[in-house]
Order: sequence, then structure tokens, then C-alpha cells
Amino acid sequence: MQYVLALDQGTTSSRAIVFDVHGDIAAVAQKEFPQIFPRPGWVEHDPEDIWSSQISVAVEALSKRGLAARDIAAIGITNQRETTVVWDRRTGKPIHNAIVWQDRRTSGICDALVAAGHEPLFRDKTGLVIDSYFAGTKVKWLLDTVDGAREAAEAGHLACGTIDSWLIWRLTGGTRHVTDVTNACRTLMFNIHTLDWDDELLGLLGVPRAMLPDVLPSSGLFGQTSEDLFSRSIPIAGVAGDQQAALFGQICNRPGMVKNTYGTGCFLLMTTGGEAVASRNRLLTTIAWQIDGHTEYALEGSIFIAGAVVQWLRDGLGIIRSSGEVEALARQVADNGGVYLVPAFAGLGAPHWDAYARGAILGLTRGATAGHLARAALESMAFQTVDVIRAMEADTGLTLNEMRVDGGATANDLLLQTQADLLGVPIIRPKVIETTALGAAYLAGLAVGFWPSVDAIAAQWQADRTFRPEMDRTRAAAMQADWHRALERAKAWEQVS
Repeated sequence: MQYVLALDQGTTSSRAIVFDVHGDIAAVAQKEFPQIFPRPGWVEHDPEDIWSSQISVAVEALSKRGLAARDIAAIGITNQRETTVVWDRRTGKPIHNAIVWQDRRTSGICDALVAAGHEPLFRDKTGLVIDSYFAGTKVKWLLDTVDGAREAAEAGHLACGTIDSWLIWRLTGGTRHVTDVTNACRTLMFNIHTLDWDDELLGLLGVPRAMLPDVLPSSGLFGQTSEDLFSRSIPIAGVAGDQQAALFGQICNRPGMVKNTYGTGCFLLMTTGGEAVASRNRLLTTIAWQIDGHTEYALEGSIFIAGAVVQWLRDGLGIIRSSGEVEALARQVADNGGVYLVPAFAGLGAPHWDAYARGAILGLTRGATAGHLARAALESMAFQTVDVIRAMEADTGLTLNEMRVDGGATANDLLLQTQADLLGVPIIRPKVIETTALGAAYLAGLAVGFWPSVDAIAAQWQADRTFRPEMDRTRAAAMQADWHRALERAKAWEQVS
């Protein structure tokens, strides 16, 4: 068995990547699936689309390398977090489309919980703020809205879970309803200190405990694939939400190390070690991973719209034909020309947490061009990142020395140079930028002895390129100040209109 298969189920596509013992990519397959927007602010996925796309790319990746199941030591799964599925145990069929992490339909439920004074309780137990981003209120909405759902749930007929649970259920032929600690801790229902579902929180959300999956460590046996999927059963041995998987794949295993993943959203995590650090700046305290009985924690800042703003330039405005063209368009101008784009298409995440913010473009003049808009879009990712990093530094008392980056947008050199200029520290892009899938593979491989230790994995990490700050710090501070002026104009837009 010479390889580990990672299933990377993302917000817009499903991927499968085969890694060898050196942590190098042996084969990859990817397939996009439809996005469903029933109403403004609502985002859904068909769980069957997720399943069919994920299993098809798994088969395709093995085929590309001429591999069979006997060549695969284990499967690791990493997934878009918070996206929520409820299905019927008797039929295996979802009762509704999956509600995606970006979806804002439960903002009213969240407002009611906050108004009732429950936010400190949720914060203390889960490390999270009450926001429609997380899975708990999505489950409540489904139970309250879908005909017969609550009665079926209370009778024990329904199962719920994040995407990892849905995939494992399907991969194991409906025999395993499980998740890992990194996904469980993103639900508003899991106590990150006791490492168990919390009955008090479940009561406030109206979610029956019987719906919930068993919670397991991030590295260990989750189940075996059904024999009818591949030529033999393969152990599923590692699971982590996408951002924790990327943190592990970047080998950010010492307190104070930070990674940023530039995907559909932007997600920064700082490892804090065995201590769950409570944030004073509206960051999230989250579980980084659990291996061999030891739990590591992290601080997280979640930015809802990052690479998705480039997709909007492509699909919404049509000023580029492919996402890869945005860098060349942005380089047509020397600077942003005073144009600032706040991509609050789904509200604002950390550290602002404004569900009612909406996107805005400020500073337009007759001289503004598509190039200025493209540059402003790239800069919006960097500006939001600086805001989160400053909050992390304030919470921990640590000063950032470098930041490791990954995700599809890190192929954009202009973005990473801009990030280094605004943040004022080196930005390091690794040789293997698919660190989300790599982290899942590492967790699975450790569980079955494919890799002997975390230290052995750490020795494989290599940098591809380091981007060092070149911008005058006064200029960088002035740009960040202008960004904050634009940000204030986008906040609370839906409320005041």
C-alpha cells in the first residue's frame, strides 16, 4: 500500500488527491457541482450532488494513476465545515437540500438567542459566537420548517451532520454515523472543554441528541468503505474540517504559528497548543485536532468572501473569463486608484460578525477601470486578513513573524505580495499548496502507520516561495485606514435600508 487517498469536499467542487509517502501528489481529480440560491442570502447544495461528485472523482483519481483499492493504505476526509445535512436513517435520503455555511437564513434565530441573553453561555462552552454561519441553527431551521421533520427526529428516525458525516454514511453503506472533534466543534452544540455534545445547548436549539453523530478523534478508524464502491474495503482513518486540516498540513503545530487558506472564504488559524484561549476580539476558539488522546486548540478568524469575489468578477460582472485572469487585469494599473471593494456579499465574519453588512464599492471616479476593480478585489482579501491577524495578536500577546498560506488563490503572486506589504511580515507559500487535502491524508496515514510520527511529517514540509514586505509602512497603514472607512459604510446595510 503505497498511497493515501484524500477526499477534499469543498464549497464549489469535490476533489480527490492521491498522496505518496513523501507527501507529494500522485494524482488529482476535481469536479464542480451546482450552487443553489433560493433567495437572497440563502445558499444550498444538493447532498446527492456532493456525494456523486465526490465518489466519481475518487474513482477518477485512482484510475489516472492506474491504482486499485489494494494500493491505498487509508482514506482521509476534509470538508467544507458548518454546511449541514439532515437525512432519514430509514431511507438514507436527505429531507432537504444541505444548508451551506454561507447561508444567512437563520440570522433571526441567532438574534433571538442573543436577545435572550444566551451568547455568553454559547461562547463559554463552544468558543463560538452565535451566528448563522454555524450548523446548530441550521438544524433547528430544518426541524422547524420541513413538514414532519421534528416528529421524525424525536422518534429517532433522522440523522444530522456536517458534510464529513454525510460522506462517511454513504461511504460505509449507512453503517457509520460519526464525525470528528474539529467538525463537531463548529456546530454550536459541542462543548470544547468536555469534548461532548452539550445537553443545555441542545435544549436551547431544540435539537434531539439522538440525531447527532458519535464524535471521534481526528486520526483513527472511522469505518470501512463498502466493498461495492471499490474492489476492496479501505479504512477511513482521518477526518478534519478543511481549515483544521490545512493547519495540520502546514505543520503549524507550535503555539503562535499561523496559516491562512485563501479559498472561497479566507480562514486564518493560530495554534495555541493544549490551551483553549478565550478571545476578547470576537475571534473563535476552536479545536485544531485530536491525536492519541491529546487535544490541540486554535484561534480562528473566518472571512466569508475571499476567492468568491474573483468568481463574482467572472460570473457576475463578466470582466474576466477565468479566475486566473484577475492577476493580469489587476497588474494593468499601478495601484487601486482610490477604489475599495468590501465583499460583504454574505455579511461580515471575524472580527466584525455583521450579518446585515452587504457588499460595497467605494471611491469610484470616471478614471476607475476594470483593472482598479480587479486590484481592489485582490486587496480586499489582504485587508480582511490584516484585521484578523491584529485581533489574534491582541488576544494572545504574540507578534506574528511569518504566515504560511495555501489554497487556490495563492497561485496569484500579486495577491501574496500585497498581503506581505500590508501585513508587514513574510508570506510563505509551500511547495504543496493543497495542504487541506494533505492534512487529511496525514491524519489518516498516521492512524494506520503509513507515516510513523508528526515529526516525520514535519520534516517533509518545504517552502516554494517567500514574499517579503516592500511597501513603506506609512503607506500600508494609510491604505488600511481607508479600508476601514469603506468597511464602516458597508456595515448594517440591510438593517438601515
